[in-house]
Amino acid sequence: MRRRDDPVIVATRRTPIGTAGHAFKELSVDRLAGPVIEAVTRDVPGRRVDDVVLGNCMGPGGNVARVSALAAGLGQEVPGLTVDRQCGSGLAAILVAGQAVRAGEMDLVIAGGAESASTAPLRTRRGEAQPYGRAPFAPDGHPDPGMGPAAEALAAARGVSRERQDAYACRSHAGALAARAAGRFDEEIVAIGGRAEDQRPRPLRAASLARLPAAFVPDGTVTAGNSSPVSDGAAVVALVPERLRAGLPGMRLVAGAVVGCDPALPGWGPVPAVRRVLARAGVDMGRVAAVEIVEAFAAQVLAVTDALELDPLGADGERVCPDGGALALGHPWGATGAVVVTRLFSRLVGAGAPPGTLGLAAAAVGGGLGVAALFEVV
Repeated sequence: MRRRDDPVIVATRRTPIGTAGHAFKELSVDRLAGPVIEAVTRDVPGRRVDDVVLGNCMGPGGNVARVSALAAGLGQEVPGLTVDRQCGSGLAAILVAGQAVRAGEMDLVIAGGAESASTAPLRTRRGEAQPYGRAPFAPDGHPDPGMGPAAEALAAARGVSRERQDAYACRSHAGALAARAAGRFDEEIVAIGGRAEDQRPRPLRAASLARLPAAFVPDGTVTAGNSSPVSDGAAVVALVPERLRAGLPGMRLVAGAVVGCDPALPGWGPVPAVRRVLARAGVDMGRVAAVEIVEAFAAQVLAVTDALELDPLGADGERVCPDGGALALGHPWGATGAVVVTRLFSRLVGAGAPPGTLGLAAAAVGGGLGVAALFEVV
């Protein structure tokens, strides 16, 4: 049942995604986020923005959302909130914004995420000469694997073969190339830094992928070819309450969830998150027409889809990430959860899906979290 303050996404935008150190290597995170915030605000003209909520993992601090809001020219009265749920940050930021709208406290919130891995500061602990690679995802005494070894462990635990991982990577790149050629990314992308297309998608051959060595564990199955790259990019959405939608087509946020799981297997997080969201909404997976999951690793996507009884390499190829995902486009950590929502919007609202059509977005998070959200076309 719809309510007057149900949050509805009525516009989405994203930058092209660049591989770290390449396309956007000199653009700070606010210079990535500012143009997409400005563009999505133009898509809902005549309305005052109440807040900007952005996910970000590795930026310079200083409240990236506030800095980006000012960079977008929204005015000094727009505050800004920065959310860190690591790779789930962009989707978590949309859930936070949705909660504010549903509570009746805000009438227009711009939410999403941004990441500039290229310009992220190096951090050094006091008394140490060398920067550290990343902050811990868990305290001493708990498992705290890097995401690559964790993907390898999940593949082993769930029986995801190297052949399936490579096949999925080929599929992701092929889908992204086909979508780009067909113009399915055109409406969502805001050109930036002289670039209007994602940098990474390219033709892949299974035989070529099969020759790549294991990237993280000797004799393992996870390689550079079936893993996503570190990337730069930003993506945002505009959320309004149903009572102020004014006939604009959009996606109603039906339910969202953030859950914890074993930090040794963080890639498993979407499974309990999706199950919780579907249970809250009172629907089963059979009713969901479109699924977008952050493709950090092919191993992780396949482990999750297997558990959810989805077959992206077969019967569900048109349901699950048919236009590619992070494996092909890139994986800007703080933004990537918002990129999948942007893709859902294009696939459903942009393509004219009938009201009532359901779409699902999900992401796994370092440290053992899962984030998921269910949307309905209105």
